[in-house]
Amino acid sequence: MTQNFGSANKPNLLSGMQPSAGSLHLGNYLGALVNWTKMQDDFNAYYVIVDLHAITVPQDPKELRDNTRRTAAQYIAAGIDTDKSALFVQSHVPAHAQLAWVLNCITGFGEASRMTQFKDKSQKTGADTASVGLFTYPILQAADILLYQPKAVPVGEDQRQHIELTRDLASRFNTRFGQTFEVPEAHILKETAKIYDLQYPQAKMSKSAADPKGLVNLMDEDSIIVKKFKSAVTDTEAQIRFDRDAKPGVSNLLGIFSLLTGESVSVLEDRFAGQGYGALKTELADAAVSVIAPIRARAHELLADQAELDRLLAIGADRANALAETTLAKVYERLGFIAATK
Repeated sequence: MTQNFGSANKPNLLSGMQPSAGSLHLGNYLGALVNWTKMQDDFNAYYVIVDLHAITVPQDPKELRDNTRRTAAQYIAAGIDTDKSALFVQSHVPAHAQLAWVLNCITGFGEASRMTQFKDKSQKTGADTASVGLFTYPILQAADILLYQPKAVPVGEDQRQHIELTRDLASRFNTRFGQTFEVPEAHILKETAKIYDLQYPQAKMSKSAADPKGLVNLMDEDSIIVKKFKSAVTDTEAQIRFDRDAKPGVSNLLGIFSLLTGESVSVLEDRFAGQGYGALKTELADAAVSVIAPIRARAHELLADQAELDRLLAIGADRANALAETTLAKVYERLGFIAATK
């Protein structure tokens, strides 16, 4: 373990994403990875690729394996430092599934039924065909978090309900069996970091976008990035100003521009005053390429040396297992399980 990770003077933090596509997108980068990179210096950061969550819906095994490595490479390329953080794959730490079973057994059926994301996701295929894993994945998510005793969990607003469930389960276990878990606080990422679809700017940018032209991927080639921004939906008013309700498309472009360059939205409004949407889109596309191209290039370098990438993930898994197994052992002892002898 390096000197940069595991400091007793820093609180723990955990966050992660599913390897459900071959590329992360601009919303993942600006809404999560930029924040994660900054938080590495102030926290013992555990960043996980949640492949167990991915299989709550059908997956092609080869694609899942490839997407897991591609996601890891993009984490690192975007600024996750494997000396400062524990970067690992969820299935490499058995305690995630083991603690999830324990938490399943203290979660009420009605409580789990109230999770709104299951309702949203199961509507696509119908509740009768949705897996039990999809129904219980908020409980696995609670296990993911509680294993690492974090004080903060950086999530989007759409995950607030799941963090409340995690807090409830931690408090319930502590009350029944004695103080075991840190009860974590949600670190809700700012609304300004919410990136919207370029074609449907009322909807959050997502891997499940209805139109791929609305999704800017970190692994897109420069020409594709430029084309997507130049075809972004705006409006007929031809005035560059921020108004989320009246001008969602233009507001989204201004928000992305601000996050990419650090310039405030008001400065951008002044700079583009009197200019057409074409000027805004052209400069924004150039700014996006300047940020994304180095990330894409570094990710390809990492993917070209699979053995080295797997070695880095193994180091992260060792770090994660050290704390996860300690937490699980305490849970098992409190429950009354007999410790295994070696």
